[in-house]
Amino acid sequence: MQVPHNSVVVVTDGRKMLFLRNEGDDVHLNLKVERAVENDNPSDGDQKTDLAGRSSSSVGSGQNSMGEVDFHQQEEDRFAANTADLLKRRALKKDFDSLIIVAPPRTLGELRKHYHKEVSDRLSGELDKDLTGHPIDQIEKLLAAA
Repeated sequence: MQVPHNSVVVVTDGRKMLFLRNEGDDVHLNLKVERAVENDNPSDGDQKTDLAGRSSSSVGSGQNSMGEVDFHQQEEDRFAANTADLLKRRALKKDFDSLIIVAPPRTLGELRKHYHKEVSDRLSGELDKDLTGHPIDQIEKLLAAA
C-alpha cells in the first residue's frame, strides 16, 4: 500500500487508537506516534449488573424477553464514532491530505458509518486488520506489503 510522506495512519480496534504520521516516504515508511488513546472497556459480563429483563404483553404468550445489550460492544462502537469525529475535526483543519485506516472489519464498518465527507475525500486506503498490539516497525512492514 502506498503511504505518501506526511500521510496519517490511524490504527484502531474500538478500544485503542494510534494516530501515526509517516515522516518517511512511500517506499521507506517511518511512522511516528502523534497521539495514542486507550479506552478502559471491561468485558460485557463485568459491566452488567443483572440479567436481561422480561416484560408483560397482552398479545401472544404474555411475556417477552427483552434483547440483551452488549455493553462492551456498545462502548467499542462509541469509541469508533469518537475516532471518526476526531478525524473529521482534523480534516476540517486541513491537518492531513492523505489518510489510511487500519482496523478490524467490525470497527472499520462502524467507522465508515461516521466518516465525514472531508475524511472520505482524504481517505487513501483501508486495511481490515487488527494491528493495535503490534510494534510500529511491524505496522510499517505490513502496510508496505499490503
